[in-house]
Amino acid sequence: MATTEIARHLTVEGRDIALDPEGYLVELADWSPAVAERLAAEEGLTLVDEHWEVIEVLRDFYARFEQAPAMRPLVKAVGLALGPEKGRSIHLMRLFPGSPAKVAARLAGLPKPANCL
Repeated sequence: MATTEIARHLTVEGRDIALDPEGYLVELADWSPAVAERLAAEEGLTLVDEHWEVIEVLRDFYARFEQAPAMRPLVKAVGLALGPEKGRSIHLMRLFPGSPAKVAARLAGLPKPANCL
């Protein structure tokens, strides 16, 4: 099994949280809502209910399929879980600017989605 390179640590609620060079958690078990809030702050985001809805969909997707979804499966999963208005790329881009699948997965404490550059 390959070891993941640790680039830096965050201190959240007195715990050291290891991050890889791209800012993803090294240990998925280190995730908590407080960790998500701290990672979001680094992205310049303040998490509101709409963010948490998507994070919950992502964590459920990962629990079921053991991978973080790339953009197309993310849009589909959000649409199925939250309705067609929220399951649109434009909605996800507004919530998670840049690369929604990557940013949302990072905040949800998941690995980088496959097929995301």
